[in-house]
Amino acid sequence: MHPAIAVRELTKTYAEGASGVPALRGLDLDVHPGELVMLVGPSGSGKTTLLSIMGCILSPSTGSVQISGKEVSQLKQKELAPIRLSHIGFVFQGFNLFPTLTAGENVELMLDLKGVRGDAAKTRAGQLLEQVGIGEKYNSFPADLSGGQKQRVAIARALAGEPDIILADEPTAALDSHTGRKVIEMMRELAHRNGRAVVIVTHDSRLLEFADRMVRIEDGLIAQPVVEVFAEMLLRQDPGVAATTA
Repeated sequence: MHPAIAVRELTKTYAEGASGVPALRGLDLDVHPGELVMLVGPSGSGKTTLLSIMGCILSPSTGSVQISGKEVSQLKQKELAPIRLSHIGFVFQGFNLFPTLTAGENVELMLDLKGVRGDAAKTRAGQLLEQVGIGEKYNSFPADLSGGQKQRVAIARALAGEPDIILADEPTAALDSHTGRKVIEMMRELAHRNGRAVVIVTHDSRLLEFADRMVRIEDGLIAQPVVEVFAEMLLRQDPGVAATTA
């Protein structure tokens, strides 16, 4: 089985005057169906750039990007749009809901892009909102929803495209700890029960226990082997257990 996402020797340099600012410096990473991967590291380390490239929003400067086995690194933006629509669902820190549309209509908008309209779209949007626990909010506008409810609408909208991959950039940053935990539990269930590949950028160390794998990014590179990151986490939780994994 192909990884849902595979990147090799990935670089990204942002132009700035006569020189360039490197954001990624030759990074390799696979993400598999059914796993939740968290990208951690200091601000400016390249996490969001990596997520944007994996989501076909940005193009790399050099290197390979494969989405569900298809090479996409050299595709033009108009060719990337159907890849995003077919394979990728996005969940953003700021929710990105349309304020003049109800929760249901925000979800229906994605269904419309997939060619599902009318009563079929309304029924499916209702089912998705029920799935994320806010079916009763179908006719509510974003201004009338809590932060956690808005994020659940954003997740339902991401799921409307039936994506293989869900990418989330700081999805709990605007939420209290209890609501953030519920959102991450939901995303872990989407990975484990529905076989989706889920990648989350986060600075919230309280959420790391939900990761199947943590990848630490520093200065545009993976800073530590995954086993070392797990050992650090285990050491914080139970020094005896960590010693047995070394």
